[in-house]
Amino acid sequence: RRRVLENSMDPVSIELQMKYEKESAVFWNDFYKIHQNRFFKDRHWLFTEFPELGDMELKHCNDAAEKNVCDHYPGYRASKRIFEIGCGVGNTVFPILQTHNNDGLFIYCCDLSELAIKLVKEHENYSEDRCYAFVGDVTNEEMEYPFPEESLDVIILIFVLSAIHPSKFPITIHNLCKYLKPGGLLLFRDYGRYDLAQLRFKKGHCLQDNFYVRGDGTRVYFFTQEELHDMFTKENLVKEQNHIDRRLQVNRGRQLQMYRVWLQCKYRKP
Repeated sequence: RRRVLENSMDPVSIELQMKYEKESAVFWNDFYKIHQNRFFKDRHWLFTEFPELGDMELKHCNDAAEKNVCDHYPGYRASKRIFEIGCGVGNTVFPILQTHNNDGLFIYCCDLSELAIKLVKEHENYSEDRCYAFVGDVTNEEMEYPFPEESLDVIILIFVLSAIHPSKFPITIHNLCKYLKPGGLLLFRDYGRYDLAQLRFKKGHCLQDNFYVRGDGTRVYFFTQEELHDMFTKENLVKEQNHIDRRLQVNRGRQLQMYRVWLQCKYRKP
């Protein structure tokens, strides 16, 4: 807590804060220009932390076509539909598609970065028969989605909500929940309060309480279990998991001990 108080003492100017908010897509595009698809590794731990993504009963499209569908949309015939927000270059999407080699599953994925979506579409395993990638800003109330309300079985938010301005958390979750089916599941994993990444920030990087800007202009927020629970239950979601994951990571080469704090949640729409 002392470190957090210290690194919060010299906040970023209002003018720069507005720049980081207004140009957030630019900063993420610049991130992917530099790193391309080399920065993040495929998240094969997904199925350990979220076994629901591996244990899905799928029907082939011919058996799963919905009745009374007025307007056909991408993936409308799938028996299960997943939507990942902040997909980056597909490190979550492609492990799921590879695990379920079945046309009964359809994944939608969006990102603020046009370059990230371009890289997803260029991936050797990308197919419009099973995936629909698009550029989108889920904080925008006017954003158009390629699927109707109450059509999604799972929404995935992994290390993405933390990149959004905290004032936009409520409207973002409200907008997304409209697209979950009754019984649909929201899966969340992100940075927790006092994670090593928060403690490492120097003065001059704090935007507001527990919200920081990195050297590359991308931003990050550090959550508590309580605020996440309040956020999700205000949308009438029911808690299945709200877990704090504390881990000690050791870099033997550099003889460093790193204390990580992540939060993992599962909330279901009744």
